[in-house]
Amino acid sequence: MTASDQELLAAAMNRTSDKVALEYTIDELAQAAQMTVRNVRAYQDKGLIPPPEIRGRTGIYSAAHLARLRVIGPLLSRGYSLGNIAELIESWEKGHDLRQLLGLEQALTTPWSEDVPAYYELSEIMSLFGRQMTPEALARAVQLNLIQVDGPRFRVPSPRLFNAGLELMKLGVPISSLFELLGGMRANVEAVANSLVQLVVKHVFEPLGTQTPTVEQVPQMAEVVWRLRPLADMAVAAEVAIAMEKAIQRHLGERMDAIFGGLRDRKD
Repeated sequence: MTASDQELLAAAMNRTSDKVALEYTIDELAQAAQMTVRNVRAYQDKGLIPPPEIRGRTGIYSAAHLARLRVIGPLLSRGYSLGNIAELIESWEKGHDLRQLLGLEQALTTPWSEDVPAYYELSEIMSLFGRQMTPEALARAVQLNLIQVDGPRFRVPSPRLFNAGLELMKLGVPISSLFELLGGMRANVEAVANSLVQLVVKHVFEPLGTQTPTVEQVPQMAEVVWRLRPLADMAVAAEVAIAMEKAIQRHLGERMDAIFGGLRDRKD
């Protein structure tokens, strides 16, 4: 959820504290909430808003009803189901701050990478990779999710990974070898990621129990997830740096020794 989404939700909920006790018929309520009367009735039937006060034959809604509808609208636009919204509202009514619950949702669902997907035509991909991009290689790239078929175009979810492979190929590494490397590397990285998250779950989240977290625990849980992001990046980067240093010395050090040895032999 973006900052603007949170501001919108905060503004909607803050309207519950309006000092003026406005009253609405269902038509007026729907108009104020910028939705249809049918939707208002549907949300009421599902318990998302409480029933109105009945005066004679007319249902009278309050500013609290309007505030609730202004919360529901943004949540629906974010992809929440009515069932999800009902659970959130239930937690809110039990004393939780809905903004805190949404903050935890944001921490869990915000993409880890800041890569912005790129799009290529088939002709552009063929131009970049040349003859190595055979139909079989293209199919393998799709299988590895390096590229995704998007209608007549191809979507590249991680341009950084895509460009790294392109540069290695330009250095002379066959594209088939790159695919093989990526497959093995991805399996190892996913295993490390799973182990790291499982440690956090075991030692941080499980002690909280399986019940609905308290008002104080929700922002703490979100903070843990946010802090985990840079910590994981630092740990992985440090280990990769150490491993690369060892690999360079192991595989290229011997070659350098052979080169210098050859130079010494020539001098002799």
